Amino acid sequence: MSSAPFTYEPVGATLGDLTVCPPGFHPMLVRTRLGEGGEVFQRAAEAVLTWEMHRALGVGIDATADRAAPGVDVTVTLAGVVKAPCRIIWTAEEPRRAGWAYGTLEGHPECGEEAFVVDRTGDGTVWLTVAAFSRAAKWYARAGGPATRGLQHAYARRCGTVLRKLCADLSEA
Repeated sequence: MSSAPFTYEPVGATLGDLTVCPPGFHPMLVRTRLGEGGEVFQRAAEAVLTWEMHRALGVGIDATADRAAPGVDVTVTLAGVVKAPCRIIWTAEEPRRAGWAYGTLEGHPECGEEAFVVDRTGDGTVWLTVAAFSRAAKWYARAGGPATRGLQHAYARRCGTVLRKLCADLSEA
């Protein structure tokens, strides 16, 4: 675990209401239905907590632990070129909710926070919610403007698609 400071405030804002975006940041909220039932929830939760979902996306993951936990440093590598250092802020492993959020460290193209949460609603439906607040930190992210935010949304939608495939054939009838 490193002691590098986060590149933004307020650290931990995604722990509360995922729809709240601090002033000066761009919000993102993408929710994907994964299926139904306890098996789908357990499979999805494990895939999120162990980086399996991210690796299945084709991004590089270099983490200081095999499982998400507060204080774990993670560097996400996109296209083999863009390195995005982050640190896990919080995790949740509850009977109907599991996931984590990371905050950006120096060198990340954005500054802000992103959460990946799997939840099972009262009717048994399992959802992945990817929520973030961010703003550009590197020149190329600023130059990308709205296109950069579009790529973030596409990434979040792809997370849902990949996780749904990882959970295929597990929905309870």
